[in-house]
Amino acid sequence: MHTTIQNLLEIQNKVKLNLNKSIKKKVPKIIAVSKTFDIEKILPLINHGHIDFGENKVQEAIIKWKETKHMNNKIKLHMVGKLQTNKVKLAVEIFDFIHSLDNEKLAQKLSVEIKNKNKDLKFFIQVNIGNEEQKSGIKITELNDFYNYCISLDLKIIGLMCIPPLSVSSSDFYKKMFDLNNKLGLAELSMGMSSDYLEALKYSASYIRIGSKIFGNR
Repeated sequence: MHTTIQNLLEIQNKVKLNLNKSIKKKVPKIIAVSKTFDIEKILPLINHGHIDFGENKVQEAIIKWKETKHMNNKIKLHMVGKLQTNKVKLAVEIFDFIHSLDNEKLAQKLSVEIKNKNKDLKFFIQVNIGNEEQKSGIKITELNDFYNYCISLDLKIIGLMCIPPLSVSSSDFYKKMFDLNNKLGLAELSMGMSSDYLEALKYSASYIRIGSKIFGNR
């Protein structure tokens, strides 16, 4: 069995074992973050039946995934990096989920492009949960207004996303995210990466973004 498949199965088993600690016990989708890895490294997972993959650069995603998605229409591609407004047209063509919606200009451009292409995209609003200057994301104090703005543009907001500060435990931040998500009445939560996905599961993460634990170090 290929190493990447073994790694995925190991994560799936850990997820099952830890679900009983979750607040809502919702089985999460595992996004295999395949950024910087070529399609040959990814193919064993596709052939195994895995369908959720994450990329953080639009042009890299198009080069790697356009033909593969055409051949396998079950694949769901997730934009997990910062999306620049000048890449919106290309992003709408290739991605199914955007996890990094974080400003009004981006929301407006996405709304126009989705309507032009009649595309069904789903969105997570990225929250700057640690209030870090160097990180993208909406401030907690601006979240309600931004959410309402996105809804007014007919964007399909399914949940919130965050990348907590690296230097401290993620637990308190994930608890905040769970509470914010509940207040907005959203069903999904995108949080947790290779280093802390088990912690995210405790607070009902429904999409976990795993790169190195599946593909190895970049």
